[in-house]
Amino acid sequence: MIIVFKPNATKQQKAHVENYLTAHGFDYHPSQGQEQAIYGIIGDTTKLTPEFFKVFDGVSDAFRVQESYKRCSRAFHPLNSKVKIGNTTIGGNEITVMAGPCSVESKKMLDDISKEIVTYGANVIRGGAFKPRSSPYDFQGLGEEGLIYLRETGDKYGIPVVSEIMAISDIPLFEKYIDVIQIGARNMQNFALLKELANVDKPILLKRGISATIEEWLNSAEYLASKGNQKIILCERGIRTFEKSTRFTLDLSSVPVIKKKSHLPIIVDPSHPMGQRELVIPMARAAIAAGADGIMVEVHNNPDEALSDGAQSLYPKQFKELMKEIKIIAGALGKTIAKN
Repeated sequence: MIIVFKPNATKQQKAHVENYLTAHGFDYHPSQGQEQAIYGIIGDTTKLTPEFFKVFDGVSDAFRVQESYKRCSRAFHPLNSKVKIGNTTIGGNEITVMAGPCSVESKKMLDDISKEIVTYGANVIRGGAFKPRSSPYDFQGLGEEGLIYLRETGDKYGIPVVSEIMAISDIPLFEKYIDVIQIGARNMQNFALLKELANVDKPILLKRGISATIEEWLNSAEYLASKGNQKIILCERGIRTFEKSTRFTLDLSSVPVIKKKSHLPIIVDPSHPMGQRELVIPMARAAIAAGADGIMVEVHNNPDEALSDGAQSLYPKQFKELMKEIKIIAGALGKTIAKN
């Protein structure tokens, strides 16, 4: 349930509502809009009626949140949420660019790629250490060794690193080495993992599941938010449809839909759905034009020899050109590319 206060509501009037809620076992989440204060009531509100709160002094309106994803809904939190990562903020007026190889293959390989992408403007280094592969015979990642390389490289160039987690047992490793913990598409509805990560004080990058609706995606985010972790970044990475000309169908319509339904920031990964590097750049441009708060792209200095996803990985020079292009698009929208 949402309680909306009048613009001139006093501290005493708000305190009266707060005291009533806490005395009856409810928690509340205050949010200050542009003109009004809004309280989201947390708990079993089935016995409460909106009409009851409308008679309180200072209250202008009260209504139920229809969405099942209460804390992640725009009604619960009208203003855009911002997630701080290093020196950049996702969800503000800046575009954040995450880039790097699909898999961390060696320390030198990661360093060589990172040196170039950081020079060209990447804000976060991405790289997989634990790889969820469709075939058990494909490269599965370096594990903790890969996480160590990411940490060393991030420290060397002074920017954060993001990597995908696969198992609850690996949480201590990610807390030690990684700045942003990614939940991949295959684990979007791994509710046991979500519940554990809700207790971790790090930003969570939640990718959309291969066949997930937007509501299912936001409900997965709610698992994190409802248990205490509000540092959530959504990532659109394509969904499975009947179309076979690309690996997946990149649903860019999810960007404005998320912006309408939720306050959470959203970035787009055009690499995984397109599967071909010549298709990645135009869709990365389109993601920025659609209003995404950032992009995540794969870059490799020798993609023909990459141990995973070489066909969709940009060459560093292509990444350099992409950064120039999205800067122009961002500028047209009144935004800038985040600086390291």
